[in-house]
Amino acid sequence: MPPAKKRTRRYDPAKIRAAVLAQFAHVHEAVRTLTPEQLARPTRLGDWTVRELVAHHTMALGMLDRYLAEAEPLKQEVALLDWPFRTAAVSGQVDDQTRELAASTPDLDALFQQRSTRTAELLATTEDGRLMPTRFGAMTFADVLVTRTVELTVHTDDLNDALPELGVPHDRQALAACTRLLADALALKAPGGSVEVRIPPYAVVQCVAGPKHTRGTPPNVVETDPLTWIRLATGRTGWAEALDAAAVAASGERADLSAVLPVMA
Repeated sequence: MPPAKKRTRRYDPAKIRAAVLAQFAHVHEAVRTLTPEQLARPTRLGDWTVRELVAHHTMALGMLDRYLAEAEPLKQEVALLDWPFRTAAVSGQVDDQTRELAASTPDLDALFQQRSTRTAELLATTEDGRLMPTRFGAMTFADVLVTRTVELTVHTDDLNDALPELGVPHDRQALAACTRLLADALALKAPGGSVEVRIPPYAVVQCVAGPKHTRGTPPNVVETDPLTWIRLATGRTGWAEALDAAAVAASGERADLSAVLPVMA
């Protein structure tokens, strides 16, 4: 995937900061209630148990502390829309680190509290434009925080899938940012204007090469809800599965996104 050249959507930094803290707090409230039996429950993420999944939530914010402690890079190397296409390259490393953290942390509640407190401090003292190193190259702090809404939203859905009884809520701003970033990534991956993808109430993008409509209802339309879209974009749900469950409405001869999904593996 070439570097992103498309002008990226603007995100309100204050809302993103609040969303990151709010979504993490929702998960923390649920973690406080988990029993040993629930922590040992399987998840849809390979052989991760709930314990690994919960520990991984704290890593999503722990990286802020770790990378901000390093020297500031001289220039930005990674645009926000580059990020979704680079995560798969480090999945093995992330898996190893997650297992190590889960195995070495008996008190997950204390870990969440520590991470919450430290993240609030970092958000209060770090400027949006501050460059920070990441696994993929230097990014602005503001862009990294948008990626954190994706990590936290996706893995909150994973947690609810493993333990439906929890019903962990999704912060509206976090869900919106996650939906929009993954929708924009689809438009970058499959450029064009022949298909309109609608994810109300958060995003509408056009994608897939072919005839472009100019007025009225487009001939090829895909519509779904935010969580179904996020599952499709991250490979949690397959295209055929979503259609069979009537979780996606697709009309038009080009309205088949199976060839370009998932966006973020």
